[in-house]
Amino acid sequence: MDAHHVNGTVAAGFESVRDEFAAFVEETDGQTGSQLAACHRGRLVVDLWAGDGIDGDTLTGLHSVTKGATGLVMALLRQDGVIELDRAVAESWPEFGHAGKSAITVRDVMAHRSGVIGVPGGFTVEELVDERRLAQRLAEEAPLWRPGTAHGYAGFTVGAILNEVVRRATGRTIQEVYAERVREPFSLDFHLGLPQELEPRYRDILPWLATDEQEAAFAAYSPNPDGIAGLGYNLGSRGFTPQTVMTFPNARIVREAGPASAGAVGSARGIAKLYAAAIGEVDGRAPLLRPETLDEFTMVHSTGPNLVTGEGSQFALGFEAKGLMHPFLSARAFGHTGSAGADGIADPQYGVTIGYTRRRAAFAFDAPERARFAAAVVGAARRVEERLLAVG
Repeated sequence: MDAHHVNGTVAAGFESVRDEFAAFVEETDGQTGSQLAACHRGRLVVDLWAGDGIDGDTLTGLHSVTKGATGLVMALLRQDGVIELDRAVAESWPEFGHAGKSAITVRDVMAHRSGVIGVPGGFTVEELVDERRLAQRLAEEAPLWRPGTAHGYAGFTVGAILNEVVRRATGRTIQEVYAERVREPFSLDFHLGLPQELEPRYRDILPWLATDEQEAAFAAYSPNPDGIAGLGYNLGSRGFTPQTVMTFPNARIVREAGPASAGAVGSARGIAKLYAAAIGEVDGRAPLLRPETLDEFTMVHSTGPNLVTGEGSQFALGFEAKGLMHPFLSARAFGHTGSAGADGIADPQYGVTIGYTRRRAAFAFDAPERARFAAAVVGAARRVEERLLAVG
């Protein structure tokens, strides 16, 4: 197969998205192994892929795009009245109140404001996939900053804490609720726990490609494993290097368990359809989230300096605040990126959802083409709607 050849389809009016995708494939010599999908008003309008060994059904590790599925489960349980966002976690999970954590709320955790992001020495892969064990270990830790006063990305731990909250409220796991209420009804290729029979469709995430000079420059700025950033990225002596963070889902135990922070496996179609089901009608089914739920979960909760990443970041509730990240999106756009390059975006105002996967990990966690593709999709969707309004 020609790695430069772009496969798939686009609906009328979205041809410019294919052009943008094809240009990127050519520029990168087809080495990324990418999928791009988008829905407009619940209809799949972009379904593209390119790269050796990649087709539209290929499944890859999604890293923190996982948090979009976890956020959706939390929104559904909040909508049901099962989860109270401003209730202290320790009210239902007393052990969590240890070491100055008694006032931390579910909202604090979801907005990355809890200060509970890791432990000295880090976690092994086996510990990260055993979320009950992980939660017990985190319950023993003191916060790294005063909860609620700042935010820092809890990349590997937020899902385990929320899973314990959900388990104590419902007797079930996030993975179980997600499968029953989201994945199965919509037949999504977005899995929190990949069944053995689907393993042949999985393709390993490949390490990033970089010159010696780039690697040296990146290493010079890599965080201290014992500092806040190192703890957040699990870079302790028992943890990972940045490259092994990227290849985390290549371990079968990760894919099988589907930990709620970063263990999902899926396709671009699966991501786009997940968000389409959240915000609008899909396949004759009503939107999963009511307008008032969307309002609360897309409200900006944390912005400014991120104590883990060392950069400015923007979070809604359980999601990234995409409207602050990309000027071409509306104010309540939301979603979540993944460290190897995957992305998921929903813009309720424009009725657009986007899924992107990248098999070759993006160097230094940076995949600038994500914004490029999203801008092309949103621009095409708005032009389509303008034409329809003109005709109508």
